Amino acid sequence: MEILFIFLGIIIFFVIALFVWNSYQRKQGNTERAEIVNSDPIDGTCCGQHATCEQDSLLNCFVEESDYFDDEELDKYKKYSEEDYTPQEVDEFREVFYTLLDEDKPRWVRSLQQREIPIPNELKDEILLIINDLRSTQTTNA
Repeated sequence: MEILFIFLGIIIFFVIALFVWNSYQRKQGNTERAEIVNSDPIDGTCCGQHATCEQDSLLNCFVEESDYFDDEELDKYKKYSEEDYTPQEVDEFREVFYTLLDEDKPRWVRSLQQREIPIPNELKDEILLIINDLRSTQTTNA
């Protein structure tokens, strides 16, 4: 019984010490959280510090040069309307998409956005479903 009181006393002491230390830090103005200095991925993987990975985000279009994936024939659809594609034109996009490696598919979509080539409406849901599925399998394997 005596050991239990000693143990509880130690715990209470540390809780009070932590409370006093936090109060002292707040009075000093030290309320900032520590930041991780190096947020750049070293081995090309996602750093995990963002809600969406900046490395393969479909909305990250701030890179000046576009990647080409043997799809130069799609450049003729630059500034085309998403609704105006014929079934044959949609099949061109579909063929390129399904011949890409899985890890290149998000970069291909980003490349189309950078080149101002809209994805056909008939294909958007299919592409997003596959890319989201690839991302979810990557996070479960990591």
